[in-house]
Amino acid sequence: MANWIDACAADDIEEEDVIRFDHAGRTFAIYRSPDDQYFCTDGLCTHENVHLADGLVMDHTIECPKHNGQFDYRTGEATRVPVCVNLAIYQVKLADGRVLIEI
Repeated sequence: MANWIDACAADDIEEEDVIRFDHAGRTFAIYRSPDDQYFCTDGLCTHENVHLADGLVMDHTIECPKHNGQFDYRTGEATRVPVCVNLAIYQVKLADGRVLIEI
């Protein structure tokens, strides 16, 4: 059965940006794409566990603030070294102006 968690208000995230969300001892990154869709990945870089919410979002890419590795936040795919391990992704839905993630 799906476990949907209320993460934030949709308006809490600017277009083409990311915010950090912590829940039950885990960190997530929630993104708002340039085409106004929402996505969620693990919140820590797979290279050195740096918070991705401190990184730079460009189009559909998050760049880690420490070593500039990049991921496609829609798929979790590692797209630029030094990262080589993909991020876990989570389903997202909007309900009554809120962003919910399935964990």
